[in-house]
Amino acid sequence: MQASNFNLSDYLLRIGFTGQPQADLPTLRTLMRCQLRSIPFENLDVLAGRGVSLVPEDIVRKLVHHRRGGYCYEVNGLFAMALAALGLPYRMVAARPMFYPVRRPRTHMALLVIVDGEEWLVDLGFGSYGIRAPMRLADTDVDVPQDDDLFSLTQPQPGEWVLRAWRDGAWAPQYGFDLWPQEWVDFAPANHLNSTHPDAIFVQKRLLVIHTDTGRTIWLGDTLTHVIRKVSHSQTVAEADIPRLLQQEFGLVV
Repeated sequence: MQASNFNLSDYLLRIGFTGQPQADLPTLRTLMRCQLRSIPFENLDVLAGRGVSLVPEDIVRKLVHHRRGGYCYEVNGLFAMALAALGLPYRMVAARPMFYPVRRPRTHMALLVIVDGEEWLVDLGFGSYGIRAPMRLADTDVDVPQDDDLFSLTQPQPGEWVLRAWRDGAWAPQYGFDLWPQEWVDFAPANHLNSTHPDAIFVQKRLLVIHTDTGRTIWLGDTLTHVIRKVSHSQTVAEADIPRLLQQEFGLVV
């Protein structure tokens, strides 16, 4: 994944990364943490009817130069550009969201990154219950704490994985995936579905998520929720407060 206007220094400045990045696991973890805390998951262009461009240069322009956020293809696509610049091998995989009441197609995009011969699940674009750090595929059926969250990877059958999150006292499947590598163009149909189909949540209501040192901030519909150390505090957002809260909570001027 490359773009002619991607510059690693500009990207590192955008996410607030300091120091000298290396092609190693500590850098991978820090890059992921920094991006999750600076570039929000958001669907504002979908709601505005502008659609979402998968042209790599458009993603860089939007997320880095215009300081916007995006949904899975955009935020994970940008992260893939950083991986390529650092020389960290990766593959894109298509994942099936599993929290819907009916079976869904594989519309989610995630990354598998190879570090020191091992594969790690990396995902910066799954919204409310996305992982906060890389997860090693070899660690199946292991409880993996990440700050105040708890995740687990299971293998229902060889070659397939399911990411689970601990929610309300039980494991909740988030999405399933296999190791079959996808090309960037393979996500064009899923992007069209997510940005135009009336049943897609991104078309129905505002959805923004940004991670913080103590949890995450989630804006769904007209409800803004701060999750701090597993404790949620919600408020209803008035129309007049939308511009202020977009900037205050997510760093967005739209």
